[in-house]
Amino acid sequence: MIDPVWSLALRAGLALLLVSAAVAKLRDLGGFTAALAGYRLLPASLVRPVTIAFVAAELALALGLWLPALRASCALGIALLLFLYGLAIAINLARGRRDIDCGCGGLLGRQTLSEALVLRNALLVGAALTAALPVGPRALGWLDGWTLVAAVSAAAVLYVAASALLASGPGPQRSALLGMAR
Repeated sequence: MIDPVWSLALRAGLALLLVSAAVAKLRDLGGFTAALAGYRLLPASLVRPVTIAFVAAELALALGLWLPALRASCALGIALLLFLYGLAIAINLARGRRDIDCGCGGLLGRQTLSEALVLRNALLVGAALTAALPVGPRALGWLDGWTLVAAVSAAAVLYVAASALLASGPGPQRSALLGMAR
């Protein structure tokens, strides 16, 4: 069982992630379609329908997290979706294809494939699986509201910071951000 405030925090964070990802994809549907085609995992005739399906799935799963009857199944669906994204990245890394757009840049723009993206997705899969756990019966108090706001805010800041590091790629900017000398 998971504490109710942590369940809420995980669901809020995952929903925020999915909605922002879907909005970014909708703002540049052609760019996301091209990124998906760049993975070379689907026949050309399926790229556009799968593009639409991914965006629809992200929005539907984000909404479903807030419906008690669908919470666990939607969390598992998110875990599966994030696993598929990570698997597609890993397959292309194994093929030696690092210079393609991951399709996950959103506001940060184009990101090329890296092992760090696979790790990020693995961590997000873990968060989604945790969100699928049954919620404990504890009643929420006023302090839980502050904890929820702090947890979601901290997670969002960490996610954006990590994404900025990943988007900067190798080179002097990334080293400077990490505080490392070359």
